[in-house]
Amino acid sequence: MRKLLTVRPGPRILVAVSCLVAALIVALLPVPPGATPAAAATTEDSAVTKSGVKGKYDDFSGLKVTVHQTEGLHSQSVRVSWDGGAPTRPSASFNVDYLQIMQCWGDDPSGPDREQCVFGAGTTTGAGNGRVVRYGTGTTAGSEEDPQEDTKYTGSFPFVPFRPANGEPATTSSHDYTYFGPLDSNEQKASRTFSNGSGETQFEVQDGIQADYLGCGVNTAAAGSTPAPRPCWLVVVPRGVHEANGNEIANPDSDRLVSSPLSATNWAQRIVFRLDFQPVDNFCPEGQPERAVPGSELADDAVSSWGPKLCTSQGNTFTFNREAEELARGEVLGATEDTPAMGVTVDPVVQAGDGPRVVHAPLAVSGLVIAFFIEGPSGVMQEMKLTPRLVAKMLTHSYVHDVPWANVCDPSYCDSLDAAHLKGNPLYFTQDKEFLDLNPGYADLAAQVDPMSLMVPQGDSDTTRIVWNWLQSDKDARDFLSGKPDENGMRVNPYFKELNLADESDLTNFPKSDPTVKPGINYDPSYALATYTVLDLDPYTSDLHDGAVKTRRGNNGRTTVYAQPQDQAPPKVVNVAPAPGLRCVMAIVDAASAARYGLQTAALRNADGNFVKPSVESLQAGVGDMKAYPDNSAVLKPDPSRAKGQAYPLTAVTYAAASVNQAAKDRKAYADLIRYAAGPGQTQGLAAGQLPPGYAPLPAKLRRQAEAAAADLERGDPGSDSSTGDPNANGSGGGAAGGDTGGNSSGAGGGGSSAGGTSGGSSSSPSAAAAPNGSASPSSGPQQNAAATRQGITPGDILGVIRWVLLAVLFLGGISGLAGPVMLRYAQRRIP
Repeated sequence: MRKLLTVRPGPRILVAVSCLVAALIVALLPVPPGATPAAAATTEDSAVTKSGVKGKYDDFSGLKVTVHQTEGLHSQSVRVSWDGGAPTRPSASFNVDYLQIMQCWGDDPSGPDREQCVFGAGTTTGAGNGRVVRYGTGTTAGSEEDPQEDTKYTGSFPFVPFRPANGEPATTSSHDYTYFGPLDSNEQKASRTFSNGSGETQFEVQDGIQADYLGCGVNTAAAGSTPAPRPCWLVVVPRGVHEANGNEIANPDSDRLVSSPLSATNWAQRIVFRLDFQPVDNFCPEGQPERAVPGSELADDAVSSWGPKLCTSQGNTFTFNREAEELARGEVLGATEDTPAMGVTVDPVVQAGDGPRVVHAPLAVSGLVIAFFIEGPSGVMQEMKLTPRLVAKMLTHSYVHDVPWANVCDPSYCDSLDAAHLKGNPLYFTQDKEFLDLNPGYADLAAQVDPMSLMVPQGDSDTTRIVWNWLQSDKDARDFLSGKPDENGMRVNPYFKELNLADESDLTNFPKSDPTVKPGINYDPSYALATYTVLDLDPYTSDLHDGAVKTRRGNNGRTTVYAQPQDQAPPKVVNVAPAPGLRCVMAIVDAASAARYGLQTAALRNADGNFVKPSVESLQAGVGDMKAYPDNSAVLKPDPSRAKGQAYPLTAVTYAAASVNQAAKDRKAYADLIRYAAGPGQTQGLAAGQLPPGYAPLPAKLRRQAEAAAADLERGDPGSDSSTGDPNANGSGGGAAGGDTGGNSSGAGGGGSSAGGTSGGSSSSPSAAAAPNGSASPSSGPQQNAAATRQGITPGDILGVIRWVLLAVLFLGGISGLAGPVMLRYAQRRIP
């Protein structure tokens, strides 16, 4: 009788099973990106929190305020949050219990004095009256006098003058706007605390370039010494329910604080934060040749960030100039050995005739966004969904109050209060049923809110065409632009219907063709008439960045309010900033500027019907859905009609374009910039030399294309293009080495590998795929070979190959380990 044996796996079986398990684990591990970017710096790295103090009349000792970035600053927005404050009453006038925030300069380590602070640009209701320290209302003489104030500021209307950092004279009156005024001051007169005692705001800080009177970041060290950028200060003055003299606001629903935060008693409650700025002086060594880089504003923040690293590590000084892409293309075509140039563009440079080749290299992935700053009853609105048709309504001024209107009217000078040609349309987008169906939270906006028109930049741009193409790719928007009313009967402004906006695919500007003229708001018929137009109501922004700044300030700069003449001065229309709590501003801006100023961005409906916000992932998905231009395989064409899945519809890639008809030293300098942009410049972060927020890293395929284009540019024209037989040989150097220019890399991470393939419009022959359009093949020169060898396979590709090789080895080892014992046992059974 046989004994029952306990079977234990032998060593070979254990090894085999282990190999199979290891193979499975390796197969499931993610492949690291080809050039894994370092962890991006966050604003929290330099966050500082401070507490308030118990004041003479109001107790702020429970208040804690945090400034979430205090280092590495330039002109941007910083988040300021607080808790432990007294709730601001839900009154539109913000009469009591709020925070007043300002930026100041000052070289004293203990902080600034009152004369060094930007505050008092106007007398906005409910937020302290200008720079007035003692303000007599005319009813009770001296009732607002501050007993703690010394005799330095005297007179019937005493004020604290502003003393600029640049050594220029101090202001001479409480409304002296020599250095800053209502349209460019960054002061926050009243920031709201909510019912739970917390609050939050984005504060616009200004460096010494934007505000030389503050001088933040300007070098204060003696010549020859180590540079010492001037720090500045953020000052928070909490306000309670008491005036500077102790008088309490008994009825805050109707009465308000009128004393200034610069009054001595109020100033004593201040909370001060030091702000350290990036240097704004010329950080490049003297004597280096300086080269201008003009072109698309989409690349501004990126190239400006790379500049300091390039000038110190490579000896090249580059200055980015925002410029219409068409002008930049002209400079590229006109480049010579005496006038070098490299432009940044979205559309390719089209070469006519047999002129010198132009190399195109991808620089950055970004896009346009619709940014907004809208204050609702519970705080700043965070989300918004927009369809192409809603944006078409805004761009055509089809809402009644997006064209001039009058609140005082007489048949002798106006036809009606509102423009008759828009009768029946909603007053604002916030009253449009289509908008409210998508955004029900906006139904509760305060009745006093006067939404401003969608701000757009002036002039022509490649990026503007992308917006119109997005509208034209949508049937509802196209029908609306053609004159078909929406489901609720809203019609396009007839002055825009005549412009063929539904079909003009190459439109590169935003027209404002409504001729309506109305008398200034609050016009007094006893004085001479002053009128305003659409351009007064909705002025253009000077560029995308300007739109972001104006959105952050909550004021588009409209001049619509009638100003009564004084001292025989002619009447005019002026700007009156919306009161805190009533701001409703939107603008088309670039994603980098929106991120820089902490703006909310709308989710836009793409070709699949998905509402997508701009993000690294959605921008990269947008690149993945692009195809190359039919006549230039080196450049991807933004095409919102192809943006599907989670692709953001207003994505764009900016390209460095440079002619080979330049001196060797200039070609090398521009090639070095391209190499840096495609390499270290794709590391996301806030430090100089990194890729700022608002950009997505270039997919690996575009990085390889940029490296190949840099090598091609540095090599110059070998003089063999005319014999290649390529009809585009004289028009567009710098295609992708070893593959197409995009098309099939949807969702590829920065530096991650992407599948091969051919993009629309490029040849499918092996030679065409291997050689940049208009450049020599990869085997035609040592520099091209070096670039292809170095960048053709990224670290991510190598790790991917190794992973599958290792998987195969482990799997085969496991099978072999299992097969041995099985075969041996089988053989034993066969033995009689």
